[in-house]
Amino acid sequence: MSTIEKTKEDVSVLEQVGVNNEIVLYNDDVNTFDHVIDTLVRVCEHTAEQAEQCAILVHYKGQCTVKTGAFNELKPQCTQLLEAGLSAEII
Repeated sequence: MSTIEKTKEDVSVLEQVGVNNEIVLYNDDVNTFDHVIDTLVRVCEHTAEQAEQCAILVHYKGQCTVKTGAFNELKPQCTQLLEAGLSAEII
């Protein structure tokens, strides 16, 4: 493999890794399990089971990654979570 081919391959791998941002949901003392679950189903398109598992993880661990993807795709979803009163950020 020539140096040029290896460089192209390395750049492609870096680009693929770079698009994976995460929405992290944080625990709070305000929102109910039902509200968190319903919001994750509506905003993040989780199944009820996925949303419930995330809610449980957030409750016991303090946080949970609820969605991964490109920043531009996650931004509107994170905004909707915040507007619903949840505590979340993109990392």
